[in-house]
Amino acid sequence: MFDTLTNRLQGAFQRLRGKGRLTEEDVKEAMREVRRALLEADVNHVVAKEFTDRIREKAVGQEVLQSLTAAQQVVKIVHDELIELMGGTQEKIARASKPPTVVMMVGLQGAGKTTAAAKLARYLLTQEHRRPLLVAADIYRPAAIDQLKVLGEQVNVPVFSLESGAKPQEIVQSALAEARRGGYDYVLVDTAGRLHIDDELMHELDDLVTIASPEEILLVIDAMTGQDAIHVAQSFHERLHLTGLVLTKLDGDTRGGAALTVRHVTGCPVKFVGTGEKTDALEPFYPDRLASRILGMGDVLTLIEKAQATFDEKEAKDLEAKIRRNEFTLEDFLNQLRQMRNMGPLDQLLGMIPGMNKLKQQLEGKSIDESQIGKVEAIILSMTKEERQKPELVMKSSSRRVRVAKGSGTQVKDVNQLLQRFEEMRKMMKMFSGPGGKRKMRGIGDLTSAMQGGSNATQTRTHRHKKKR
Repeated sequence: MFDTLTNRLQGAFQRLRGKGRLTEEDVKEAMREVRRALLEADVNHVVAKEFTDRIREKAVGQEVLQSLTAAQQVVKIVHDELIELMGGTQEKIARASKPPTVVMMVGLQGAGKTTAAAKLARYLLTQEHRRPLLVAADIYRPAAIDQLKVLGEQVNVPVFSLESGAKPQEIVQSALAEARRGGYDYVLVDTAGRLHIDDELMHELDDLVTIASPEEILLVIDAMTGQDAIHVAQSFHERLHLTGLVLTKLDGDTRGGAALTVRHVTGCPVKFVGTGEKTDALEPFYPDRLASRILGMGDVLTLIEKAQATFDEKEAKDLEAKIRRNEFTLEDFLNQLRQMRNMGPLDQLLGMIPGMNKLKQQLEGKSIDESQIGKVEAIILSMTKEERQKPELVMKSSSRRVRVAKGSGTQVKDVNQLLQRFEEMRKMMKMFSGPGGKRKMRGIGDLTSAMQGGSNATQTRTHRHKKKR
C-alpha cells in the first residue's frame, strides 16, 4: 500500500536531513519532489499543487529555517497537511436514534459492493457488537443474490431476499419490516451496480432512498481506478447526496491517489477501506494513521487492534509467563506464526511497525516470501512432540535433523537455520520481557527476519554495528 509514494517521499526528506540548516531553496526543491511523487501516485494535479504550496508557505518561516531540527519540522508539516487533506478525523458509521439503521451500498459494476457489504456486516457484528441484516437487492447481476448468501454464511449474518421477479423497491420494503420484527440494529442494502449516466437505474436508487430513508449512503469505489474514482464520486454525490465512501482494493494500489484526494475533491468522508480479499479485510479509515503509514512512520494503533482481535488474552498472558521462565517452545513459535498470518499479509504488518521501512528497503523492494512460513510449519510438524518441547534434542543430534528434513521435504540446512533463528528469537523475547525491554526493541528487525525465514537478522545486526562505529 503506497510503497512507491512512501519511498519517493522518504527520498526527498532524506536529502533535507543531510542539509543541516535549511534554506528556502532547499524547501522549494523538496516540495518539487513531493509534488512529483504525488502526481505519480495519481493525485489530482490541482490538489498536488495546492498541497505543496501550503507546505512551502509554512516551511519557509524563520522559526523553521533557523531551527536545528528544520528537516524534522518539515516532515511534521507534511504529516499534518496529509491528515487535513484526507479529512482530519475519522468519520464513524452512523447509528439511528431508533433502530434499524439503514445503510445503502451503491456504486459502479465491479466495484466490489457485494463483498464490501458482507465485510461491513462482519465488522458491525464483531467490532461494534451489533445485529446486522444483509439485503439482496441486486436483481440484475446473475448470481448476485447467491453470492451475498454465501458471504452471509461466511460472516454469520442473515441475508434477506425475495423470490425471483420481485423488484428492488419491494425487496427493501419487505426487508425493513423484517428488520423491525427481528430487532436488527443495521440493514445493509446491496444494490445493483450501475453507471452514473444511466438515468433509469439512478432513478431506481432515488426510489430506494425514498422508501428506506437511509442514514448512510455509501459509495463503494475501486481504488485502483485512480482519478476516475473521483469523477464517479462527484456524479453519485450530486445525485444521491452521499454520506460516505468505501475504498476497495487499497492493498493492490501502490499509487493510492484516490484515497488521498477523494475527500478533498468531493467533500465526502472515506469511512472504510478494503485491504484484502478476506471478509475481515475491512478497516475504518483513520486519516492520521494512513498519513503515518505513507511517511514510513508506522501505524502501531492499527497493529495493536489487529493483534487484540487475533490473539487470545489468556494465551498472551500464558505466553508472556513462558517467555519469562525461558520455556518458549517450537510449538509456541509455530502458534505465533499462525496467528501472525491471521492478522494479514506480512508486508502490511511490516508497514505498521515504525522503522520497518528500512528493513523493507534492505529486501530491495521484494515482497516478503510468506511461503517460508509454510516451510517452517512443515519442519516443526515433522518433529516429535518431545522435540518440539525440547528443541535442543534436535540441535544436538545430526540424525534427528536428517530425519526432520526428510519428513518435511526440506534440506538439513533449512532445519539448522530454523533452529538457529528460533534460539536467537527466544533469547531476544526473553530480553524484551525483562526490565528495560522497550529500549531493547531496536532489535525488532531481527525478530521480524526470524519470522519471515530469511537471513536478514545478521544483516540488521551488521548494519547496526557499522552505525555505532
